Amino acid sequence: MRNRFDRQLDRLNVEMIGLGALCEEMITDAGKVVSTKDKETIESMIAIEEEINQKEREIESLCMKLLLQQQPVARDLRLISAALKMVSDMERIGDQGGDIAGIVQQRSVVKVIADTHIANMARATIKMVTKSVDSFVKKDLEAARKVLDMDDEVDDLFEKVKKEVIQLIHEDPKKGEECVAIVMIAKYFERIGDHANNIAEWVEYSITGEYKGGSL
Repeated sequence: MRNRFDRQLDRLNVEMIGLGALCEEMITDAGKVVSTKDKETIESMIAIEEEINQKEREIESLCMKLLLQQQPVARDLRLISAALKMVSDMERIGDQGGDIAGIVQQRSVVKVIADTHIANMARATIKMVTKSVDSFVKKDLEAARKVLDMDDEVDDLFEKVKKEVIQLIHEDPKKGEECVAIVMIAKYFERIGDHANNIAEWVEYSITGEYKGGSL
């Protein structure tokens, strides 16, 4: 019975790694598309978002089977419950990456974005997502805690973008619509950073049994 359970846990780990890789691809494409408005990348992001949604459903189903059909010990129970929480954050990363693609697709923001810290914000967010997924794959507590430290950097960049947008509107009120779109994109990157932060907190919980993000 335990051997079967261990095989299912191994499958859960593989599925989580696959979902994490999709999230990394999604946010990397989001960082690219804000500067290029590349149509092929936007189309790819739409397909990846759907794949992420499907993966989320499959992992949730697997977790429920593990909880209902087996008798997990405390460590296994932490891993399964953390995985359920993490897939929700990963799915939201996919959604918000798709939202960024939608904004870029509908509005001409490429030229205006060059005058802001959006590119830096995208890179910092990509790094957070990559490290949070990597910390889960490697069960690396130190890496997870580094992600938590990076959240302030993304928040600071978001504040810089907002100030830059105000200055851009002051200089040329005609750029108002583009500037609103930039703030929306920056907000989505900031939220993606929050989800990466959440993933890191659940990785920490799965390893230590301590959850510092609030109530369980």
